Amino acid sequence: MSTQYILALDLGTTGNRALVFDHSGAVIAQAYQELTQHYPQPAWVEHDASEIWADTQTVMKQAIADAKIEPSQIAAMGLTVQRETCVLWDKTTGQPLHNAIVWQDRRTADLCNKLREQGKAPEIQERTGLVLDAYFSASKLSWMLDWVKQNKPDVDLNNVIAGTVDTWVLWNLTGGKVHATDDSNACRTMLYNLKERQWDTTLLDLFNLPHHFMGEIRSSLGDFGKTDAAVCGAEIPVRTIFGDQQAALFAHGCDRPGLLKCTYGTGAFLVAQTGKGIATSKHRLLSTIAWTESSKGTVLHALEGSMFTAGACIQWLRDELKFVENAAETEDLALSVEDNAGVYFVPALSGLGAPHWDMDARGAFFGMTRGSGKAHLIRAVLEAIAFQVRDVVQAVNEDCGSPIKTLKVDGGACQNNFLMQFQADVLGIPVERPVVLDATAQGAAFGAGLASGFWDDYHTLINSRKIDKVFEPSENAATAQANFQTWLKAVERTKNWE
Repeated sequence: MSTQYILALDLGTTGNRALVFDHSGAVIAQAYQELTQHYPQPAWVEHDASEIWADTQTVMKQAIADAKIEPSQIAAMGLTVQRETCVLWDKTTGQPLHNAIVWQDRRTADLCNKLREQGKAPEIQERTGLVLDAYFSASKLSWMLDWVKQNKPDVDLNNVIAGTVDTWVLWNLTGGKVHATDDSNACRTMLYNLKERQWDTTLLDLFNLPHHFMGEIRSSLGDFGKTDAAVCGAEIPVRTIFGDQQAALFAHGCDRPGLLKCTYGTGAFLVAQTGKGIATSKHRLLSTIAWTESSKGTVLHALEGSMFTAGACIQWLRDELKFVENAAETEDLALSVEDNAGVYFVPALSGLGAPHWDMDARGAFFGMTRGSGKAHLIRAVLEAIAFQVRDVVQAVNEDCGSPIKTLKVDGGACQNNFLMQFQADVLGIPVERPVVLDATAQGAAFGAGLASGFWDDYHTLINSRKIDKVFEPSENAATAQANFQTWLKAVERTKNWE
């Protein structure tokens, strides 16, 4: 039976998805399972790593069944994951030793502040390309290891291994045979030396982490072993692992300097391809790996602006404030009022990311009056997502020297037409939305297919992607851009809240 399909796993912050792609690059089946969010204390966010693995198996089997194919017909698998979220587990039992600590979690902010006071921030940025922040994995792993030592003293630390979600799931997929990650995920841990492309022993020591913890670093498009046949009925080669934002960059065809995309998921992440050399930012953007490819020796870099709260604040309107029953309602409610009536929202529900990097900032509404209604607050939340992106685009423009001419977008929140039109207005440039919004999964599939020889030309694949709509700046652009200046004043008022 010939291999005719590619399987992609997209393991995100809010849920886990499996998609089956055919040779034309079309999705023929997919399955999704929402992931339980745990908030044990304010500003703490956890996932059950065992649930992630159980859901991964469920959606894989469901997608294969719905596609009406045999597992043996799958040529290769690609994996893309939420980044920075990390897991600690016992390799003898296969059991996690603590819930996974999610990238949004702020419990280690004090540790990061102490390191900053000790003057460690410049060295960390020099080695990793990252701003010293609780967002990244290093301080989370350090906290988890200390917790295990205190609460599970009988655990043999020589048997404890660690990793981001890709490492945890790959280890399980391969029946415990492969403990590895790729460059695009490793570079988000704050333990990876960007120049040397390996774990930085100085930083492992700084965070009191054993050198054997983190697994082997491999090229993003490369060989990650095969799935254990017991997992889904066949030994499927795993040929690509991407961090989710790098996967989307790959799917958009952003393989050379000057091209960039923004993914509107739980957070909003704008990534600009910078080519073969490490790019540095004067505006607190992150230097990161775009992707690496073993067969060609390719190492591509990028600048990234990470905004922690985007789709998550729409979810907050739905789940905590009960303003809407589903996210789609926010579009009509935002359009039901002429403007924001002077109401502005700062979406610092997990602190502020790029370009501010304030761990202590907190979310807030400003400018409310007796006449402010639910629709105005919802509109302010959607506008704030677009304002954040404008803030980062401005930083990219200044760092790269030539202004961005088009913004390529993907992710669940970009289904909102009000948000995308407002984004075009506040940027003053076109916003291009593709038909397939699951660019992360598409990128993982494209990578796996190319690395396995299932497809042979990257640009042919990219050119086959269809565009749904291009949002052009409207007559409201000048007002939106003026309001951005007011929003920046609101942002300043939320900083250093504690």
